[in-house]
Amino acid sequence: MLPTDTVYGLCGDPSSETAVGEIYRLKQRPAEQPLALLAASVEALLELVPELPLATLEALLPGPYTLVLPNPERRWGKLTGSAPNTIGVRVPQLPGATAEVLAQVGAVVATSANLHGGPETRTLDDLPDEIRAGAGAVVDGGELPGTPSTVLDLTGAEPRVLREGAVPAAEALDRVRQVT
Repeated sequence: MLPTDTVYGLCGDPSSETAVGEIYRLKQRPAEQPLALLAASVEALLELVPELPLATLEALLPGPYTLVLPNPERRWGKLTGSAPNTIGVRVPQLPGATAEVLAQVGAVVATSANLHGGPETRTLDDLPDEIRAGAGAVVDGGELPGTPSTVLDLTGAEPRVLREGAVPAAEALDRVRQVT
């Protein structure tokens, strides 16, 4: 578990099917729902998925966004749930401890550290027992804002807000339209 700029994240090695499966199990998340690739920097993200649109990434990241982008090479298939032609990516503005961890590993697979459909994890006290018991390591980042990232789908002709979060929908769409 790592703190981000929004909520605590349940994270693992994106190249490990076991780790990805454990995240789905601990969170009690349906297998068809995707996870995100969370990277330390835009550069680290592009090393893993080089075909991502650089201008869009640089305009929005780092920040409190999860971007759903085309994934024509179908990279990181075990993270994409039932949508292998897309990939969710995130480069948060990281607190110190998380920045150190991600600087060493480059990227993790991540989702919020709550039970599927449950309240967000703002502090370690909010962490569900089921997740705490299965977490290999927990990094304490103190109290976090508690509002998840805003999820933007940039795979179609028009951007769509899939989840309004830390950035209001209208503001997020305005920002995206400035770069597309």
